Amino acid sequence: MKKIFTALTVIMCLMMTMTTVFAAKGTPAEQRAQIDELSKNALKRLYEKYPNADRVIEKCYAWATLSNTSTKIGIFGSSHGRGVAVNNETGERVYLKMQEQSAGLGIGIKEYDLIFLINDKDAWDDFIAGKIRFGTSAEAAADDGVKGGVVEGASYVSPGIFVYQMTTKGLALDVMLKGIKIKKDKKLNEK
Repeated sequence: MKKIFTALTVIMCLMMTMTTVFAAKGTPAEQRAQIDELSKNALKRLYEKYPNADRVIEKCYAWATLSNTSTKIGIFGSSHGRGVAVNNETGERVYLKMQEQSAGLGIGIKEYDLIFLINDKDAWDDFIAGKIRFGTSAEAAADDGVKGGVVEGASYVSPGIFVYQMTTKGLALDVMLKGIKIKKDKKLNEK
């Protein structure tokens, strides 16, 4: 019992000291600038770990980054985050928000980035419309579409969509993609 109390105390301290990426502050223009900065930092971390990823992102139809915070104590957990999707073909930028509620045994808090590779127009349309349902299958690599190379570390989540997950802070047993809902942030996409 003492170990459980100690673990819960540590998690609660982490929760109080870690920043959350979901806190929306400022005008819509300021929030978009904050998200753009989070996206830039997520890509920088990705390129440091997987140097070929920059070439893949440049060549794919579109890409997206989401910066997230996940907490899990006991059997309940949730994740939330914000991000941006960029269409390389049209230049369109769509600001996003993410929400997940989960159940299952675990404990921890974690900040992480999800970087999505979107391979075609149909996948783009489904992704920004919030129609993607993440499954449990994963692959060790995704085809980069250039000279048959692969990008290590990307997992398959849906037809035409692969994802990297990069942990930025925290300690947790795991973060699952299953059940995540991503949708447009109406407030930040108003013209």
